[in-house]
Amino acid sequence: MIKNLTRQTTIAASVEIARTPFKRLQGLCGRTALGFGEALVITHCQSIHMMFMKFPIDVIFIDGKGKTVGLAERIKPFAISPIFWKSSCAIELPAGTIEKTNTQVGDQLKILNPKL
Repeated sequence: MIKNLTRQTTIAASVEIARTPFKRLQGLCGRTALGFGEALVITHCQSIHMMFMKFPIDVIFIDGKGKTVGLAERIKPFAISPIFWKSSCAIELPAGTIEKTNTQVGDQLKILNPKL
């Protein structure tokens, strides 16, 4: 689960973590969708690519303390996100999640009970 402590909202109920180099490179490639309430957290990540993706996503970039340092909304397939130098993780979410949860740069997030 990912909670936005600043806004008192739930960003995702089901969270998977991509820690290995292969899982980080693979990301969501090969999937046809990401359901609302699902998230993929990519560790050691300051930017993402959408090469070979089939659907747009939102991405929240957080630092090592869980503070939101960057937002990329509705990134389309074959695009590249901006680089957020202070980011340590990228949280990939269904398109529209950032808007729906009113997540902003500076918000404090917490990742609870992820699937490893």
